[in-house]
Amino acid sequence: MKERIQKILSARGLTSRRAAEKLLLEGRITVNGIPAKLGDQADPNTDLILIDGKKLPLQPEPVWLMLYKPRGYVTTLHDEKGRKTAASLVDCGCRVYPVGRLDYASEGLLLFTNDGALANALMHPRHGIPKVYEVTVRGELEHAEERLTRPIVLDGRPIRPPQVRLLRQKDEKASFEITIHEGRNRQIRRMCEAAGLEVLRLCRVQEGSLRLGTLRPGKWRYLTEEELFLIKQEVQNA
Repeated sequence: MKERIQKILSARGLTSRRAAEKLLLEGRITVNGIPAKLGDQADPNTDLILIDGKKLPLQPEPVWLMLYKPRGYVTTLHDEKGRKTAASLVDCGCRVYPVGRLDYASEGLLLFTNDGALANALMHPRHGIPKVYEVTVRGELEHAEERLTRPIVLDGRPIRPPQVRLLRQKDEKASFEITIHEGRNRQIRRMCEAAGLEVLRLCRVQEGSLRLGTLRPGKWRYLTEEELFLIKQEVQNA
């Protein structure tokens, strides 16, 4: 079956779709001896796809794991500023890449995989896979829950109303559990800013049915067969 070139490379765990687009623009990918262009499609089972003259590797066995990303790490595989990457904490013996983003100052659950097809489905906004965060804030706390759930527009589009639950409060600080169904850039922080709250700590504790649990900062583990089955079901049923 023919698919876009960048989707094929992503599914093989070779590179992200964005990086694949760069390879296409640089003329480094050929299909049956002809330089491929953005938008071109191919069938990896019948077409000869080469990157820099080399054949694509065989489809790897799917690997899925969960990392507790500490604060002070970026989720990109390489950082032009020389900052530490979350990928450097994962030593599973094969090339995996992060599923989605978790900003430099945030911590918590971050998935890694070489399964491009399922990763893209999991991140696609139409599936609305819920993500749960524990957020500690400082500021005017009276009616803070109400302010956090008010409709706001991010990047020119309204966000779906989040679910907000107060976990604890002391003096001018409070911790909330916030569930969102989208993945806009720095969405939680921008929601808190719109509500007049300063974020002191932001930790993702759950994505779909996957829970961070007792995993410690900087540590990772493979997903269980049951966890992987459940997340596939959630994507299919979304």
